[in-house]
Amino acid sequence: MTKTKANFLLLTAAMIWGAGFIFSKQATDAQIPAGLINGFRGLIFALFTLMIFYKEVRQLKLADWKIGLTAGTINFLGYQVQTIGLKETTPANSAFLTATYILMIPLIGWLIFKKVPSKQLILPIILSLVGMLFLTGFLQTGFHLQRGDALTLLCALIYAVQIIYFGISAKLLHPWRLSFMLAICQSSMGFIWSLLFEHAQFSQANFAKGWLPIVFLGIFSSFIGQSLQLLGQRYTDESTAGLILMNEALFGSLLSVLFGFEPFSLHLLFGGIMIMLAILLTQLQANKQSS
Repeated sequence: MTKTKANFLLLTAAMIWGAGFIFSKQATDAQIPAGLINGFRGLIFALFTLMIFYKEVRQLKLADWKIGLTAGTINFLGYQVQTIGLKETTPANSAFLTATYILMIPLIGWLIFKKVPSKQLILPIILSLVGMLFLTGFLQTGFHLQRGDALTLLCALIYAVQIIYFGISAKLLHPWRLSFMLAICQSSMGFIWSLLFEHAQFSQANFAKGWLPIVFLGIFSSFIGQSLQLLGQRYTDESTAGLILMNEALFGSLLSVLFGFEPFSLHLLFGGIMIMLAILLTQLQANKQSS
């Protein structure tokens, strides 16, 4: 697979995850605790992976389980920390601070793996971060530090580690086997978390209202989106992957406007243009390398 095709898979995953913002909101509006949402998402994810990729999943070995459990734990922690942080900060702060993982990826790669960041990615990264400033409305409303912002920065660090580790593990372990490991970790850890910390909220949950969004999240956001991410990351570098996956926030904002959750604004337009320019620059560089 070429790097261009791999980048397209990652962009598709970001688009699916952007749509997932709407369904996540619907699930949380139904008062379903985050742990239960993740638990059921992971269960659906695991069932679909097992049904469709059974031949690959059955070949899991002990070494694969070690890689998969590490990746699954990192993946689950990212979900949970972001959800907890979002309760104590604004959506705009959460979106922008989470996006700072794009700066952390090359830094971690350099400090831990001695991988020198590509100079060609500097301009796309700057364009993406400025685009996020427009997209989240910071230039209009300003930045107000909340207690949850520290947790959101921790989430960004976890996502940076996740993308780097996925880049490594996706090359060591077949993506469908790794998908299954992510799924069972998300499911089991989600249910355990919910039983330990969220059992008091069970009586408030409206499953009649929230089951359909959870099914969408399980099939599309987890099974399809995460599988595309793992497959795409086998054939591209971690910094480029992070830059493309950051479009999740852009697609989420655009779909929120289309579905009437928020009004259209010039900030959204300018932010979207800058982020798409960053992706275009990255793709042009990938095409040059391929040729």
